[in-house]
Amino acid sequence: MAPTAMSRIARRALTVAFALVAGATLPTPPAQAAAPGTKDVTAVLFEWRYDSVATECRTALGPAGYGYVQVSPPQEHIQGPQWWTSYQPVGYRIAGRLGDRAAFSAMVGACHAAGVKVVVDTVINHMSAGQGTGTGGTPYTKYGYPGLYQDADFHRCRTPITDYTSRNDVQNCELVQLADLDTGSDRVRTAIARYLDDLLALGVDGFRIDAAKHIATEDLAAVKAKLSKPDVHWKQETIHGAGEAVQPQEYLGNGDVQEFRYARDLKRVFRSERLAYLKNYGEGWGYLPGDRASVFVDNHDTERGGDTLSYKDGASYTLANVFMLAWPYGSPDVHSGYEFTDRDAGPPSGGAVRACWQEGWKCQHRWPEIKAMVGFRNAVRGTAVTDWWDNGYQAVAFGRGDKGYVVLNHEGFALSRAFQTSLPGGDYCDVQSGRRVTVDATGRFTATVAPDTALALHAGARACT
Repeated sequence: MAPTAMSRIARRALTVAFALVAGATLPTPPAQAAAPGTKDVTAVLFEWRYDSVATECRTALGPAGYGYVQVSPPQEHIQGPQWWTSYQPVGYRIAGRLGDRAAFSAMVGACHAAGVKVVVDTVINHMSAGQGTGTGGTPYTKYGYPGLYQDADFHRCRTPITDYTSRNDVQNCELVQLADLDTGSDRVRTAIARYLDDLLALGVDGFRIDAAKHIATEDLAAVKAKLSKPDVHWKQETIHGAGEAVQPQEYLGNGDVQEFRYARDLKRVFRSERLAYLKNYGEGWGYLPGDRASVFVDNHDTERGGDTLSYKDGASYTLANVFMLAWPYGSPDVHSGYEFTDRDAGPPSGGAVRACWQEGWKCQHRWPEIKAMVGFRNAVRGTAVTDWWDNGYQAVAFGRGDKGYVVLNHEGFALSRAFQTSLPGGDYCDVQSGRRVTVDATGRFTATVAPDTALALHAGARACT
């Protein structure tokens, strides 16, 4: 497929970003966005090889308190160096460029041993856009995949999607010329369920459903019902578009839904509006219910499309991640990718990460300001926002019950003042700066916060080490 065609996916539909959810058993219970367990932050290691993911789980993700790691699609796919080749399947064997079955299985084991659950980005809406030989040696044509799918397994509409106000166009025609699976067919649903069950048998804990908007919600429910674990953790990529025929709320019965408005609006607020506007961020802005929303600052598509913040935005990007991890709406994904000038460029060294911050790997999940907030989020879990303060412009502060307190200063000057909290009195470590902060018996402390930085105190960090 031409790179320009796949680039349009970044602007329309193949968006990858996720927090994760307990899905639905039959009969279907309410979906919950808080992922199973006590830790709901997901590190999305985009296009990392599975042996590199295994090492990262042991050395960084587990110790930092990440609950989940999301890995890129493992199935056999078309050949080519571009990142988007991972999103054109030619079969369901684990035989992609990021590692074979043995490497994938070893990665799951290593991450579990480190206390980190594994979510897989799954591509089940479509297959490829052409013909050739896959990364695992399988020959294929656009509508022919030996031992898996044949022409009758694809929708009859063989033209690209052009009208997003037409449900038929969006869900039965071809996303940038990719062969669109007939997910209304029981044969196709069974093949997809077998693929997901194979991953579950290897110990996978959840799935991000790529391009879910292009699959009828009842088709996804039917696939999920076929699984050996129909209550598996599940989040769906359904990009909100005003006036479009398919809307994200249709998918809430299946599990979590990615709330793209959250990321888009954060960009606008941090780039051109006021942080003070964030006081009721989430449902107060008309978003999906917070207990079913998967949120992110950016993902691999949106950072390339420019509709959200990215690593190129410096302090605005860092502070937005700090806010996301401190704020109680949704379950957060921390995107971790690599530098790019060519938006189609694949991962450095074929996905092998020899060291963070080398060869172009950005490792946002390890940035000190972001990593510190994972521990903050785990410590304040289950608490509400308290003690909100703002200066009417670019400085805000708020507590999380009696467990934590955070200050974000996006002004161009230092912020010095006394802050009122609900924290018990005593010494705390500001996990953003590593400095000691003393809270008095009334819950007050005085601090100076430098421009474009944050301060964060929580019950799990009473002393600086």
